[in-house]
Amino acid sequence: MKVVVENNQMEKAIKDLKKKLTKEGFFSEIKERRFYDKPSVQRKKKQAKAAKRRRKKMRRI
Repeated sequence: MKVVVENNQMEKAIKDLKKKLTKEGFFSEIKERRFYDKPSVQRKKKQAKAAKRRRKKMRRI
């Protein structure tokens, strides 16, 4: 991942980097890996995410 700094605008570059990382799911991945989850809890979270995606997709249609 690359962010170009133009005219010494560090704030804009940091903002762009954060936007790219958020879009890639970096922060959510860090948050998920912060603590250990048992395999059963992981399955439940995975199913909940899938259900949320399905509901979101159905809303668009």
